Amino acid sequence: MNQSHSLPIDDPLDGDTLHEECGVFGILGHPDAAALTALGLHALQHRGQEAAGIVSFDGKRFYQERHMGLVGDHYTNPMTLARLPGGMSIGHTRYSTTGEVAMRNVQPLFAELEEGGIAIAHNGNFTNGLTLRRQIIATGAICQSTSDTEVVLHLIARSRHASTSDRFIDAIRQMEGGYSMLAMTRTKLIAARDPTGIRPLVMGELDGKPIFCSETCALDIIGAKFIRDVENGEVVICEIQPDGSISIDARKPGKPQPERLCLFEYVYFARPDSVVGGRNVYTTRKNMGMNLAKEAPVDADVIVPVPDGGTPAALGYAQESGIPFEYGIIRNHYVGRTFIEPTQQIRAFGVKLKHSANRAMIEGKRVVLVDDSIVRGTTSLKIVQMIREAGAREVHVRVASPMIFFPDFYGIDTPDAEKLLANQYADVDAMAKYIGADSLAFLSINGLYRAVGGEDRNPARPQFTDHYFTGDYPTRLLDKNGESMGNKLSMLASNG
Repeated sequence: MNQSHSLPIDDPLDGDTLHEECGVFGILGHPDAAALTALGLHALQHRGQEAAGIVSFDGKRFYQERHMGLVGDHYTNPMTLARLPGGMSIGHTRYSTTGEVAMRNVQPLFAELEEGGIAIAHNGNFTNGLTLRRQIIATGAICQSTSDTEVVLHLIARSRHASTSDRFIDAIRQMEGGYSMLAMTRTKLIAARDPTGIRPLVMGELDGKPIFCSETCALDIIGAKFIRDVENGEVVICEIQPDGSISIDARKPGKPQPERLCLFEYVYFARPDSVVGGRNVYTTRKNMGMNLAKEAPVDADVIVPVPDGGTPAALGYAQESGIPFEYGIIRNHYVGRTFIEPTQQIRAFGVKLKHSANRAMIEGKRVVLVDDSIVRGTTSLKIVQMIREAGAREVHVRVASPMIFFPDFYGIDTPDAEKLLANQYADVDAMAKYIGADSLAFLSINGLYRAVGGEDRNPARPQFTDHYFTGDYPTRLLDKNGESMGNKLSMLASNG
């Protein structure tokens, strides 16, 4: 289950941002494997800012570098990359949703098995990870981390199959939830995506060498060619042969299921220049804004995005409504999660640490604020207040996704259901009053579906994973429903 690791508990903005667990990148057979992996992780930085790790193999030994903080803080150092020799590597950038923030949870995780070393990195969350952890610990296993990725290593080690590939497949067939996973052995790079296809994973090629990564933007940064999406339920095994060639074996070991990509990849998580599930993310976000303008028009003087997530939707809203678009809020990109807030007085600055009102675009005007989503509403409250203080005559908030009613268990860090704004007030008018807006409106679920997939939601067989809006979870929630969340997970402190 997701565990929140946000700002201090007394911070007014605590838990008011959704976080994706991580991004993964792997390449096989390239002399610059580690450097390319570092660049790929840099492009995937938006998927996780707490830690990053890379494991490489040079034909004889495995090497690893794991660090807390941003990719650029460590992997731009030539000495760091020099410690990662070899022609194959996998990397991971992390935001924790399962397990605490500590060095022992930084991926890729590495283990020595009977057949040799294996490194594993994954994006997402297993909904039966804690249940399986409890079972393997009960049989004598020793767990070094609180990450559910380690469970996969144990299952691989215990498998009775002969080859590493078959052991890997045997292990992931026991896992449930949403995930994209990479594994690296002495000769193989293995990629796998969950049977429902909740989390994204793409395959690319550079100089004839295979690459797997969470988003196409990581291919673009190194000039690699996009080949295709890894299909839901697919395992792709790339192996270096004795003659130096690379074989590619794609398998679908499980029962076929319809793909249901996570809608929040389009709403919030994926980078705007990425292509997810064959759809350009920037275009889908503009479509959301256009549909929002049709569903919830308002007489106003200016459309202002809440940066950066609300910008494409605000452009779409302005284009559809004919109301001018302006940057009425300027974002400070140099304030990170580690910003020191030593006193309550400084903490009270709240959102102004990251956003400043552009008074010239706001003063005396009727403003439409367009945001991508609202979680708890505490950030919205601060931004509306900031816009009013800058002289806005009216403030209307438009949200380019539906109301969030339900928590996530597939790798998105969401607050408990009772802390979500949509569950705290009886109707939209009451929510608008809380955040201080003259009006508030959300995009409908069908408006979102049309923006992404071009058609309304099919209630009998939803085309996407949308449980945060609808409560329709695409898999069993074994850990949650079995109350495995109350297990005795010790939280060993780590100096990181």
